Amino acid sequence: MENNTHVSISKILEVINIFNPCIDDYLYILDFKNDFYYISPNAIERFDMSENQFYNVFDKLKKLVYPADFELLSKDIDQIINKEKDFHNLQYRWMNKEGGPVWINCRGKVLNSADGTPEFLVGCINEIGCKQKADNVSGLLGESSLQNELKVADGERLCGFMLRLGIDNFKEINENRGMDYGDMVLKRTAECIQNVIRPNQKLYRIVADEFVVIDLNGGSIDDAVQLYKDIQGRIDGFIEENRYEVFYTISAGILDFSAVEDQSYYNLMRYAEFSLNEAKNGGKNKSYIYSQIDYDLFQRKKDLIHIMRQAVNHNFEGFEAYFQPIVDISKNRLFSAETLLRFRTPETGVITPNEFIPLLEESNLIIPVGKWVLDQAMEACSIIQKRIPDFRISVNLSYIQVLKSNILEDILDGIRKYQLKKGSILIELTESGFLESNTFFINFCEGLKENGIPLALDDFGTGYSNFHYLYNLNPSTIKIDRSFTMKALSNSYEHNLLQHMIDMTHSIDLKLCIEGIETRQELTKICEMGPDYIQGFYFGKPYPLEQFMTDFVNE
Repeated sequence: MENNTHVSISKILEVINIFNPCIDDYLYILDFKNDFYYISPNAIERFDMSENQFYNVFDKLKKLVYPADFELLSKDIDQIINKEKDFHNLQYRWMNKEGGPVWINCRGKVLNSADGTPEFLVGCINEIGCKQKADNVSGLLGESSLQNELKVADGERLCGFMLRLGIDNFKEINENRGMDYGDMVLKRTAECIQNVIRPNQKLYRIVADEFVVIDLNGGSIDDAVQLYKDIQGRIDGFIEENRYEVFYTISAGILDFSAVEDQSYYNLMRYAEFSLNEAKNGGKNKSYIYSQIDYDLFQRKKDLIHIMRQAVNHNFEGFEAYFQPIVDISKNRLFSAETLLRFRTPETGVITPNEFIPLLEESNLIIPVGKWVLDQAMEACSIIQKRIPDFRISVNLSYIQVLKSNILEDILDGIRKYQLKKGSILIELTESGFLESNTFFINFCEGLKENGIPLALDDFGTGYSNFHYLYNLNPSTIKIDRSFTMKALSNSYEHNLLQHMIDMTHSIDLKLCIEGIETRQELTKICEMGPDYIQGFYFGKPYPLEQFMTDFVNE
């Protein structure tokens, strides 16, 4: 088509509509004279646009184009209008339906009017970040093909299952044997799966080391489980044929289509991904069947982590430091307090520590939150010591804080900041937290000892109770959890065991604190055994600092 040949816009639109069903890309025309734009109708499904034709082109494009890229597009079009160029070829971003950027390559030829003025820009837009439709390594169709296969018409529902498979520790194969060997494993794994799937089932490779089998003909969960076992058996056979040059396993997430209310592609894939991750998190080389209850719990964890991250970024709003009294039983007076973390927001209400503390550890938010709690505790200690000079405060540390932050330096900085006397801060560690990092924790505890910071071994008797920790960590205090205490109050064997623990603790010049005492009767029985300190609801629940001061310090 000559550059100066006059072509009617109706003819161009006719050509676009003819080719629209035949291609995945988007054909378009920009009419400079009438300020009009038309694009293939299928663009509406992908991009943030409600209609595929409109006037006031640049006002509409400003809402469609990723903000940072609009100036780039404007400059290119200005060059065309000013006759500085007659071909448009630009890579930039449009916004999709979900509000995210999509990289496109927009190319077009300028058609001039009879007097040489640019009249139309006619061309094609294709996504340069879109996923491949097929994978040449495994010889399988890819995720975009899977997406097309799972499309359903309005009112229809999928019936059958999806089996999402992932090679366990595939990264190690690439690292140890090289990428070419990894490609061979992928290809042979694909063959193993292909050899056992039924005629009515289809196989796709979606990402690096993951495959998807779909059954759209009513296959049951039992069928999916059996198929997974068949795949495992075939892979074991390949490994044996390969003389065990490489050994690997495969995990699977199983999704029953009938268990999913919203069968959009996005939902199906995220549920299948969740299921595969659950199988891997459960030990690998196993399958997991999707459960809505489990997914809701997973989603709640994600939501809570997000909420707590926002709280951290807003000056720890929602977090509170509470203090529970610890009584010196021989003097019958307040000796110290344990600092306990609480969390609540208007949207969630009160979240229990048993729920939110593991999430803080999982997300590493325990590092900033733990540092904040430490500061709150030290400030409280400095305030209370003005009334009770020998008062102490104890703070629980997570093993994550010890492993991943310079918490010892934070403790020393706080002591200097609040000018606390030696021994004012007691650090509490739970024995089960440091089993795998024994040497590291011993070094940390040595640092506490060198700086005169006492250590308490918390929940002793509920976990592993390895007595060599008493030697390795050299704590000053052992704390006995309420669950162990209650057993000792109701069972003679446990009672004798606790008595021996108290006697042993005193024999090596350590102190012992009994937690969880709630009644006068419990207190009387426990006091007969000779502990040093008592902590529990009988003396007081955990309170915010102001109430703690009112009830236990200013009385």
